[in-house]
Amino acid sequence: MSEKNIKSSSSSSNARASFPFEKINYQLLIASILVVVIGFVLMMGTEDIYSFTKITLAPIVVVLGFALGFVSILYKPKNKNTGN
Repeated sequence: MSEKNIKSSSSSSNARASFPFEKINYQLLIASILVVVIGFVLMMGTEDIYSFTKITLAPIVVVLGFALGFVSILYKPKNKNTGN
């Protein structure tokens, strides 16, 4: 009987859904999307096609946004022991 209780308690703890990412991962992913969008908006401007903003700044911002997206996927936050 005690073996059945142990089995049922372990299966109930495994029944909780665990998400692959934490809240911070999703926040970083949203931030990276916003940075990429800002980079494309900078690239779109109405200025001369050979301006510093379009040729240099905007591509750097877009690459930084993609790098932040990569970091948001790989980032693994440290688990806090809450006593549960």
